Amino acid sequence: MVRAETVNRIIGFHGDGLPVLSLYGRIPPGASTREVHSRMTSLLDQVRPLGKDHTLGHQSRLSVRGDIERIRDALDRGGWPPGSVAIFSCSGRGLYEEVPLPRQVREQVMLDETPFTRPMLAVLDEYQRACVLVLDKASARIWELDAGELREVGAVRDPALRKPDYAAGLAEDRVRNKAEELSKRHFRRVVQALGNLAQTGECELLIIGGHDYEIPEFIQFLPGDMRDRVAGTFGADPDSVSSAEVRRCAGEILARYQREQEQALVSGVLEKAAAGQPAALGLENCLWASCVAAIERLLVEEGATVPGVVCDESGWRALAGDTCPICGRQTRRTPDVIDEMVEAVIGESGLTRHVATAAGLSEYIV
Repeated sequence: MVRAETVNRIIGFHGDGLPVLSLYGRIPPGASTREVHSRMTSLLDQVRPLGKDHTLGHQSRLSVRGDIERIRDALDRGGWPPGSVAIFSCSGRGLYEEVPLPRQVREQVMLDETPFTRPMLAVLDEYQRACVLVLDKASARIWELDAGELREVGAVRDPALRKPDYAAGLAEDRVRNKAEELSKRHFRRVVQALGNLAQTGECELLIIGGHDYEIPEFIQFLPGDMRDRVAGTFGADPDSVSSAEVRRCAGEILARYQREQEQALVSGVLEKAAAGQPAALGLENCLWASCVAAIERLLVEEGATVPGVVCDESGWRALAGDTCPICGRQTRRTPDVIDEMVEAVIGESGLTRHVATAAGLSEYIV
């Protein structure tokens, strides 16, 4: 699983005059080591001539050669799970990171002074972490769903009344009251377990499974902030449901929730712009907003790339221009100015979200 500190370390890296090699390669399910090696080698062949290109400085050429050799060694080792792998390397500055991604992305290789992170961020955006809870009135199992992987993180089991023998003289009302008392105590213990997970950041969203007639009763025990995190529910028999079925149901709910969330975010920005409120539509407007650190949340259509220029001194970013209008220094060409903007927004503590084409952002891209 990809950790936040790894992503932040990559995003914050700068080559300081040396190029960073960013490579995205696919790992198809069932692919042989030889097949993966061949695909990755073809990508490396695209940048191999730069290791001998005398238009680059001596240190840059050495760094690129070192990057290629380091990645070739990793190919011989292999062992990446199905999906994709993102590799970031700048041997001259001591950077080397491998980030397995849970789904396939477009294969590409890029050299720039900063890591090309947008494809990685776009994939990670899709996989919010969720707690998946399956419970009844006496038992509960809790999983963490992260980047498509399901991992059990807790369980709660409490005593429950066995089927009462009313013929033995037990009062029906008394039995019912005792059963309700036990189930309430159980539900409160489950809520406490979820609260402990929420404090560690393992419960961004909550998905609940169980008997359809028991789930609404349990939700009433959730505090307001936790109730707001419920992404959906599904019917299941806690005694017989398999982990595979839990993963399938939870994955469908999470995907639907994220699609709805993306569409709501895009609609919200379009409505603000139409009402003359603080919002920017289109690449040029958003680039300027990023130059003055005015972006609270940036929405980017996944897969869009646009070349542009960057001034590493002032932070000015634009589609074209040899000289920075702020400080007068020469700009640096970049194969994707959107990626530079995303990194700048994250660096200023803003939020970024890559959205699917169906979310309605195509006319503006950002």
